[in-house]
Amino acid sequence: RKKWQATLDKHLRKKMNLKPIMRMNGNFARKLMSKETVEAVCELIHSEERQVALKELMDLYLKMKPVWRSSCPAKECPELLCQYSYHSQRFAELLSTKFKYRYEGKITNYFHKTLAHVPE
Repeated sequence: RKKWQATLDKHLRKKMNLKPIMRMNGNFARKLMSKETVEAVCELIHSEERQVALKELMDLYLKMKPVWRSSCPAKECPELLCQYSYHSQRFAELLSTKFKYRYEGKITNYFHKTLAHVPE
């Protein structure tokens, strides 16, 4: 795990100018969760199937994010709200099938609330 993390940190520093020390204040996560970064991470993944799954996972994440960040998604992003249930189910399906070695059927309470309980 440490070797993989070091490899990822070095690769992201080189490709995206992301500094792992930024993890402390949350900026690292915000920059990491973007389409550009997914392309850089996919360069490290040897399996074409896993690359496709990671890209789909990130695409779903980016489609769901405006809904849970919104104070009134029914008014601010109604089209994304309509698709939210489908996207969250597909997201969970990808985690439990393509990334099950990391997922193991468990997600954090915060993540569960984000996926399952959206204010309307």
